[in-house]
Amino acid sequence: MTDDWREDRIGSALRGANPSVLRRMESGFAVIGDVQFLPGYSLLLTDDPKVQRLSELSRAKRISFLSDMDRLGEAVERACSRLDSAFRRVNLEILGNTDAFLHAHVWPRFDWEPDELVGKPVWLYPGDRWREERFALGTQHDPLRKAIAAELDELAPPPSERSG
Repeated sequence: MTDDWREDRIGSALRGANPSVLRRMESGFAVIGDVQFLPGYSLLLTDDPKVQRLSELSRAKRISFLSDMDRLGEAVERACSRLDSAFRRVNLEILGNTDAFLHAHVWPRFDWEPDELVGKPVWLYPGDRWREERFALGTQHDPLRKAIAAELDELAPPPSERSG
């Protein structure tokens, strides 16, 4: 087993050793992204590392995952719109082309993005945005982390509506 939580994101979250976890959700984990060139970028990770596709879940678990994705998206939207007046919208994506576990991307989008990229998928951003240290998640993102986590708490369903 490796000491780098990035090598086993779900396993490390299950063990309480993934520092990017914002909150435990019904279907998995809300995490803040490793890169923050679009501040507030977050993901929803399934809590079963063997699940690669949404279609591998039962209907009830699919609905739970999609509901959690919606909740995380709204939390990012609320936090980012409060912290940055140039916030535009949130993009939600389930791709799965690189990481072989079910996860959903929550991308905040802003008016200050370059004109040639603001209306396009984030995957068209240059490689330096994904690799440079200045865009890496760090302590400077703690207020953003706290804001998203607080919104997740605010949006949590009442105990009477939770499954279990």
